Amino acid sequence: MTMPLEIVTIPCLEDNYAFLAHDPATGSTSLIDVPEAAPILAALRSRDWTLDQILITHHHWDHIAGLDDVLKVHKAKVVGARADMGRLPPLGQMVEEGDTVTIGDERGTVIDVSGHTVGHVAFHFPDSHAVFTADSLMALGCGRVFEGTKPQMWESLCKLAALPPETMIYSGHEYTEANAKFALSIDPDNAALQKRAATISELRSREEPTVPSLLSEELETNPFLRADVPALAENIGFKGAPAVDVFTEIRTRKDNF
Repeated sequence: MTMPLEIVTIPCLEDNYAFLAHDPATGSTSLIDVPEAAPILAALRSRDWTLDQILITHHHWDHIAGLDDVLKVHKAKVVGARADMGRLPPLGQMVEEGDTVTIGDERGTVIDVSGHTVGHVAFHFPDSHAVFTADSLMALGCGRVFEGTKPQMWESLCKLAALPPETMIYSGHEYTEANAKFALSIDPDNAALQKRAATISELRSREEPTVPSLLSEELETNPFLRADVPALAENIGFKGAPAVDVFTEIRTRKDNF
């Protein structure tokens, strides 16, 4: 049986996260996104890990800004979406939905999660119950729809929602406390959400990360995954509306919250 990946959450910049994923069996280490080089290089040094591969989720500067400085120290292969190759740094491997990526002995699958950007990808490693979602599905939220359409973002979130409920969501930012305030504004009677919001406030008071989060908990509390829940639709005056319309209204309200 394959040993699960050892995953390290690295705070970067003001509110970004990068992740190291290390296969204990082979010693292979990958990095998911590169917001800032210094904390990533420090994390590698402290563990005496050598970086083999860098998985890029999308082209926004706060997910690639540290790449050149990391590559000066670790000659790692850079992997990113074929659809976004014109806006990404030079890639050693171009991927699209359904393609396989490996970290040591563990095989992962690429998922197209366009919406926040067109060409945004997530990386799912089922044996380790992990998916790296960056700015698509986030803890109690989802990314702002900059380039795609809201129906496209809803489709992307539905793909992620269909993963096994024990999957851990490794998202790209520490936005959870603000997301909780918005979620409570439209889903105030959700007991699971009330409990989670209190836990989040406690964690943040100690400056502890709220990422990663558990998919089963997101399904119970994240309003962007609950657009197909009749009670939530009714809360916002969209009783009986298609889920995609409910999602569009929720995302629009969050944009203006």
